[in-house]
Amino acid sequence: MVTTTWAPVPAGSGFGVENLPYGVFRPVDGAARVGVRIGDHVLDLAAALGDPVFATPSLNGFLARGRTEWSRVRAEIGSLLTDPARETDGAAALHPLTEVTLHLRFAVADYVDFYASEHHATNLGRMFRPDSAALLPNWKHLPVGYHGRAGTVVPSGTPVVRPAGQRKAPSDDAPVFGPSGRLDIETELGFVVGAPSTLGSSVGTGDFAEHVFGVCVVNDWSARDIQAWEYVPLGPFLGKSFATSISPWIVPLEALDAARVAVPTQAPVPLPHLRETEMWGLDIVFDVELNDTRISRPPYAQMYWSPAQMLAHMTSNGASLRTGDLFASGTVSGPERDQRGSLIELTWNGTEPLRLADGSERTFLEDGDVVTISATASGPNGTRIDLGEVTGRIAPTPA
Repeated sequence: MVTTTWAPVPAGSGFGVENLPYGVFRPVDGAARVGVRIGDHVLDLAAALGDPVFATPSLNGFLARGRTEWSRVRAEIGSLLTDPARETDGAAALHPLTEVTLHLRFAVADYVDFYASEHHATNLGRMFRPDSAALLPNWKHLPVGYHGRAGTVVPSGTPVVRPAGQRKAPSDDAPVFGPSGRLDIETELGFVVGAPSTLGSSVGTGDFAEHVFGVCVVNDWSARDIQAWEYVPLGPFLGKSFATSISPWIVPLEALDAARVAVPTQAPVPLPHLRETEMWGLDIVFDVELNDTRISRPPYAQMYWSPAQMLAHMTSNGASLRTGDLFASGTVSGPERDQRGSLIELTWNGTEPLRLADGSERTFLEDGDVVTISATASGPNGTRIDLGEVTGRIAPTPA
């Protein structure tokens, strides 16, 4: 059975007491502070729990407290929302979502992006290396990734300005500089680090939940033409660093217990430091909409590398974790065409345009286009946990 609550949660809502995601909100008559979403309301944690760590415009202070405190507070919030004797006090701390402003909920320390979908990597390999193996030799031995730019991680709803950059098509004699003509999306799952680690030490796969607090939905916008010219030999740079959008809510790992599944069979068997002691695949399904037309439903359960393996690889050289670190999965794609998580795959590098509900076609994004990515996860007793959505509108390159 679904746990009952006195809070006004609409029937079928994915934001019941099984979820309780964290965010930062600003009420009309106060300063920004930390809250938890319940139904179509946000619970002011500073008011409800009396803890000053929540009376700040950032989750970082709470994230740094670690797993024991994360579990204790989650249990306390659950008790508050399910105890009829506490309804009067709890209801006084509720704010309708329509009456608050949502903010970026943690200060991003570092940002790392991975490339963990075998289907995505294979699709791109077939496009760009048709006469060679789709996957490069290292791909099944380690989670490939790159270090991104934390300063351009932005909250959902932030306009995405079309980036300008240097690009050169194979038929061009010389590179040119100007607005990207191949602006793309990447449907991803983000992981937010709470507890830091010590420089020079590594974090094993079994310690994943000791350091990672929760997940969010990510759109890692990509300028494919800029990326194609710049990435040799050091990888992504300006084609990725202009914007990464994240959803308003961080869903705690504890809310995803029912979504945990095994990753697909990994062959060859990973080296010992990347072998999992627990299952950290996740049964999460994304919905991708372009101008209100659903164009894809990527399944996260198909991801080859788990987030625990990503974290273990990221720290295997002794690199330290900091509170507020964000790492993302890379594009989530499945085996079917309607499960591809990027336009470059959905249109096969622009050769197979998508037709939208209004009759228009797209290969890559045009100015004014709106992309919305949402996600749900398996919850207890057949329920669905809502991860929220991340939205961005494309704005033209400044003159």
